[in-house]
Amino acid sequence: MTDGQRGEMTWKPDGTAGRILHLRIKPFEPWRSYREFPQYFLPDTPGKSQGYATFVSLLGNGWKVIN
Repeated sequence: MTDGQRGEMTWKPDGTAGRILHLRIKPFEPWRSYREFPQYFLPDTPGKSQGYATFVSLLGNGWKVIN
């Protein structure tokens, strides 16, 4: 699931009432949808925010949450 790199995660509005997980590997890179990272992507859990399963996994692997 992880290749040893630890990046940053944030939640951004998805244009509706929900939020979508966004990732970046380096602090100077632009945020990108978690779906653009197939090496980290996990299928979504019904009833949860888009990217929640990926978020939990990456959090457990030392990724940093940016508010």
